[in-house]
Amino acid sequence: MRKRALLCVALGGAASPVWDDWDVCVAPNLKEAVRALRARRFPVGLLLGLGADPALEIGEFLHHNWSMQWVGVFNAPLWDAPVCRRLALEHLCDFHTEPVDPARLRQTLGHAYGYALLRDMPECPAGCQRDLAFKGQSAAIARLRREIDKVAGAAAPVLIWGESGSGKELAAQEIHARSARAAGPFVPINCGAIPASLVHSELFGYEKGAFTGAAQSKRGLIEAASGGTVFLDEIGDLPMELQSNLLRFLQEKTIHRVGSTQAIAVDARVIAASHVNLQQAVAQGRFREDLYYRLNVLALDVPPLRERKEDLVLLANHFFTEFGGERAPRLKGFSAKAVRALLAHQWPGNVRELINRVRRAMVMADGRLIGPEDLGLEAQFERIGVEALDGIRLRAERAAIDASLHRNGKNLSQSARELGVSRMTLYRLLAKHRINAS
Repeated sequence: MRKRALLCVALGGAASPVWDDWDVCVAPNLKEAVRALRARRFPVGLLLGLGADPALEIGEFLHHNWSMQWVGVFNAPLWDAPVCRRLALEHLCDFHTEPVDPARLRQTLGHAYGYALLRDMPECPAGCQRDLAFKGQSAAIARLRREIDKVAGAAAPVLIWGESGSGKELAAQEIHARSARAAGPFVPINCGAIPASLVHSELFGYEKGAFTGAAQSKRGLIEAASGGTVFLDEIGDLPMELQSNLLRFLQEKTIHRVGSTQAIAVDARVIAASHVNLQQAVAQGRFREDLYYRLNVLALDVPPLRERKEDLVLLANHFFTEFGGERAPRLKGFSAKAVRALLAHQWPGNVRELINRVRRAMVMADGRLIGPEDLGLEAQFERIGVEALDGIRLRAERAAIDASLHRNGKNLSQSARELGVSRMTLYRLLAKHRINAS
């Protein structure tokens, strides 16, 4: 049987335990503990001799290594100090005071190890994620993975559609990473974020002296992507006069810097993305039709978060771990109420909104678990509660009518008197609940 790994930080020369069923690594101080954690992973840590060393330094160490389950042993005379109690409350899953009962301490460490194993369980079945940046098990995300696999091996342009915050750039990065161009650069360009007066020079570059302030020649972003992929985000915001230049690049694979008549060959794959419907933009005269068809060779749709509710809890836990350094010290995860609120919300801001809400909750939460109010979703949870009460009320109402009809042999007059309603009201209730009283 494989031994369980335990990091024991024996502060102040405290004696460390020796147990046959544990693989104990002893660190005499925090510096050595940091070195041990860099070399090896430990699910559980034991802090001995707490109270003698500066609590602030220990708190920072525990905050940095929050994903482990920590058990502390305090010097009894120092336990009453507020700083020690705060250390236990904010960072430890359990604690003991000296003198320690070895059997009880082993039991505590066993519980901590079991909890650590629960936290380490895979987020989804083996192989469902592979190396993709899109986490989840939903049918929508599985479809997107399959489509990314297919288009990654091609050289044609890709047009990605998706709502703001849904992960269009992640999809583009994944296509690049799985393509033959993975060793080359990936150059993202937000077409809507560059001032209109600078778009041409930023995309295509310029020669020295081309305009006031052009003290030296500069490569454009498209030229910088040669050998790799250029990602044109929010392509629908590109000015009409520059759309013809982009079309020429797609057709001829050459560009002209501002102030130059020399054509420069650029070998870069183009991936474009938009949150607006480009077909409608074409119909409204805001986007060139020939450019649209040049870009829309391989099309991908990134699903909004509301269409992949099965992935919500997994994603929320992933971001909780990813931004773990920002969390309130005592915070351990999401409450059941928070999970229900997450599932009830429609996520108009998609994954970006989820990240922002989780990060805010990790800083603002006061308890050990994130609640709906920490996520700013208390209204959703209250609505869930109202809907649940309405459902209970309807079921109880139907059950009372059914029972009364059964007792009175489906005599409507007697049932109405027993229920305390008029005969006409009973008729309406029968119709409402679709009860056949004949």
